[in-house]
Amino acid sequence: MSIIELKVPVIGESVTEVTLSAWLKEDGAYVEQDEAICEFESDKATVEAPAEKAGKLIWVAAEDDDIPIGGVYAKIDTSVSGGAESSPEVKEKAPAQEEKTEVAAPKEDSYAAGHPSPAARKLMDENGLTAADIQATGKDGRIIKEDVLKAIANKQAAPKKEAAPKKEAPKTVAAPPLSGAANFSREKRQEKMSRMRRTIASRLVYAKNETAMLTTFNEVDLSNIMKLRKTYQEDFVKKYGIKLGFMSLFAKACAKVLMEMPDVNAQLTEDGKNLIYHDYADISIAISTPTGLVVPPVHNVESLSFSDVEWKIKELAGKARSGKLTLDEMSGGTFTITNGGVFGSMMSTPIINPPQSAILGMHTIQQRPMAIDGEVKIRPMMYLALSYDHRVIDGSTSVTFLVKVKELLEDPTRLLLDL
Repeated sequence: MSIIELKVPVIGESVTEVTLSAWLKEDGAYVEQDEAICEFESDKATVEAPAEKAGKLIWVAAEDDDIPIGGVYAKIDTSVSGGAESSPEVKEKAPAQEEKTEVAAPKEDSYAAGHPSPAARKLMDENGLTAADIQATGKDGRIIKEDVLKAIANKQAAPKKEAAPKKEAPKTVAAPPLSGAANFSREKRQEKMSRMRRTIASRLVYAKNETAMLTTFNEVDLSNIMKLRKTYQEDFVKKYGIKLGFMSLFAKACAKVLMEMPDVNAQLTEDGKNLIYHDYADISIAISTPTGLVVPPVHNVESLSFSDVEWKIKELAGKARSGKLTLDEMSGGTFTITNGGVFGSMMSTPIINPPQSAILGMHTIQQRPMAIDGEVKIRPMMYLALSYDHRVIDGSTSVTFLVKVKELLEDPTRLLLDL
């Protein structure tokens, strides 16, 4: 027997541990060389792990296990060659053979006991079943697809219990029944946080505890931007194949001011003794995904056109929501923009994205009465928030930055003419 160990590869410089989020191949299955066998979730991305050699796969770690970089997560028996008899999927398709074979008792120390295969888990979730509802017959007590199908059939065949006759309430009781009482619940459950959620939590706590963070506010009249988009949107789409959104206008305005005010675009070194200044604006865009918030940067925004920025944001958002962002696409960033307005937020204090020194928060647009030239007029207004690290950026600098961004957005012609 020739067995090789599979170890967690180096995924990124700052990644020291990963979570085995899903097995793509069953324990004991025959796998080909370079075939994807599992997925690892780090704080930056989800990556597939390939088989280094062909042979029989032997699980060492279970799903949801945290494994350090270099840790063993599986083994491959290279002495086993491919064939129908080596595939557990084929065995599942032969129920007659399973009936003749005695089910081996699961080992007490086996991690597989009561753990469903990916196919079995999907069926359990769809039918509201738990491990307690199913009799496991797989290797080492693992729940396989056939076990779930049998449990579903038994559940459907079980006779429904007749409701006990209702007892009439004593006539002396006059209290009416609670409205919607059938919907009351005292149930609770505990679930392990994903690797990304845990990393987001630690980074946010670090930002709050290790930076001298303050927030300054202003408001911007978006009348001219709304008029600009309405006037030229059709021509913009016809020429560039994408809509002119708010984000590219805000990103370009911030990039222009960042080039004029390098302190806002700077960051402290790890020892806190030096400042790193950037002659470019790599603006991280906060994107909400099913697993958490990610902030991939758009590089050199100061040099890109509006259409280039829109296309890049669309590309990054698509990859983020499908879990296909690479580590390179997640790296870097000198400034961040987050738009809580898409969720209806009117005002917030965004938290800095370390090691960056500032973050701009956009909010929902509201029609509000404003005093303009001695008259009250209704205008589309948005509150802006700039959170910044006071160790790097002075209060006057932060206020000036926000005022300059406001001026460019209220008069976008200056932005287009680079004035």
